[in-house]
Amino acid sequence: MNDVFKALADPCRRELLDRLYEDNGQTLGELCERMSMTRQGVTKHLALLETANLVVVVWRGREKLHYLNPAPIQQIHERWIGKFERHRLEALETLKRALEDSQDE
Repeated sequence: MNDVFKALADPCRRELLDRLYEDNGQTLGELCERMSMTRQGVTKHLALLETANLVVVVWRGREKLHYLNPAPIQQIHERWIGKFERHRLEALETLKRALEDSQDE
């Protein structure tokens, strides 16, 4: 999970993930066309995203296609965000019931 947080910490890597979300299965060349950095820079960022398992590579002949893997982000959501959200939703439900009960009286 530390690799995922490290990968998501950089705005360039988040932009790469956004681009793959918009159009999954891009080559390095296609990703470089839309980024304001060198090919080597994009390659380094993609390597970190692969290490974090946020990007999966599939070879199609001589082409290396990059695909977004959202599973690690979902795991972060479940582990770190979901538990805090659950309490907020429970509080809203309690408030709703209390307001409904006071209207019934």
